[in-house]
Amino acid sequence: MREWCIRALYNAAAVIHDGNLVDIYRKIFLPNYSVFDEERYFASGDVSPVYDIGQWRIGVNVCEDIWVEHGPTNVQKAAGAQAIININGSPYYRGKRAVREAMLSDRAAANGVFLCYVNMVGGQDELVFDGASMIFDPRGKTIAAGRQFEDDFVLADLSLNEAKTVPQRAKIDLKDPLNAFFARSSVNSITKHEGQGLTRKSLSETQYANPMPTPMGPVEEVYNALVKGTQDYVRKSGFSQVVIGLSGGIDSALTAAIAADALGPENVLCVSMPSRYTADRSVTDAQALCENFGIGFEVIAIEDMATAYRDGLSALFAGTQEGVAEENLQARARGNILMAISNKFGRIVLATGNKSEYATGYATLYGDMAGGFAVIKDVPKTLVYELANWRNEQAGRDIIPQEIIDRPPTAELRENQLDEDSLPPYDVLDPVLEAYVERDVSPKDLVEKLGFDREVVDRVTTLVDRSEYKRRQAAPGVKITERAFGKDRRLPIVNRFKPE
Repeated sequence: MREWCIRALYNAAAVIHDGNLVDIYRKIFLPNYSVFDEERYFASGDVSPVYDIGQWRIGVNVCEDIWVEHGPTNVQKAAGAQAIININGSPYYRGKRAVREAMLSDRAAANGVFLCYVNMVGGQDELVFDGASMIFDPRGKTIAAGRQFEDDFVLADLSLNEAKTVPQRAKIDLKDPLNAFFARSSVNSITKHEGQGLTRKSLSETQYANPMPTPMGPVEEVYNALVKGTQDYVRKSGFSQVVIGLSGGIDSALTAAIAADALGPENVLCVSMPSRYTADRSVTDAQALCENFGIGFEVIAIEDMATAYRDGLSALFAGTQEGVAEENLQARARGNILMAISNKFGRIVLATGNKSEYATGYATLYGDMAGGFAVIKDVPKTLVYELANWRNEQAGRDIIPQEIIDRPPTAELRENQLDEDSLPPYDVLDPVLEAYVERDVSPKDLVEKLGFDREVVDRVTTLVDRSEYKRRQAAPGVKITERAFGKDRRLPIVNRFKPE
């Protein structure tokens, strides 16, 4: 019988000096909510070490450890730490920076320590890590910060005297079983070698070298997250070029704009695929967008292909009423064309559906959902318009043609079709979706506490619950809300649960 040796794995920080490994800090608190799944893979550490570096005593901990109010930072402070370095892979969502900054300010002030928060930058599947590293003084004031969504180097000289003069407010309650678990600290000495410059002369006040960047506005922040997420997903997947089905509508227009900004317009190909239901303005607006960005543009008519599908199915469909099946043949013909271009030229297909559509199932499997990455999958329709308008403001002109923004949304799969034929208006739909999907508000409370119309609530929540099977087959896309579909929100496809 073979014996298996199970080796514990840790989410850890290495402390290295003069080319040597001095110590390893093992993360203590392992998040297992939202997109995090660390308890499945890692074991927990149980020591909160501090390090003597010249005149300084430094604590090091990892990500979630700083979010715990009476956690490793308190233990390290009790062991004499004057500064804490917290290293992170903290994913972005709208408003995360403000939440994060308030918490870090409180931790620094409560413990009377300098707090150096270091966050990674880049995209990984659905997640985007936004950087924005920060340094707080012992009173909780932000004294230095890095840029968002870019690599940056933040340099600050910290005053040892300042760290000593601020009293500690936070206490450690060892009766709390969680605190008792990790309330061991150890002190390690890192010897300062002459000429190595590990410490500087004692400063009377903190100084920092780089100017504080202006925080991005809420829409600008989302746009940059989408650009970074798209850029890294495409390139890290081994692609350099993309292809997009450009309908002449707002969703595909915004997707094309983001792709051009992420990868360069020379690496983006947009394809208009008109059918008998496609308005002339759909093609001309799509072409105008591509000309404005310098994107490649092709027109491939699908009417003959859709007719061939209908003819091939005519015997089987005989005696039935024409409806959604025939409409979706057009979307699936377009999906096949895009995948053929992908296979032929090595371009990854970017799907163009938004969160409102994915939530309600207003999308065609193997049609407009076809693709390797869904750029705006987590962007509600109303935010799509805000992002398009913001991009035009940055350009100083209508780089996304105003005709596209002003046009009522339509799938153009039948005569005179509008999205509102199948869905509530988006300014009504999106608030219901935000409350139901992102905040878990029950249908009953949506009506009785938030005042939404009962008929709208019943219709929308039913669509959301019934569309889980489609979302399971969707391409990954950039997470920009606090709760995205996928890892954040997973429900059984087949169940009898009916929310009140």
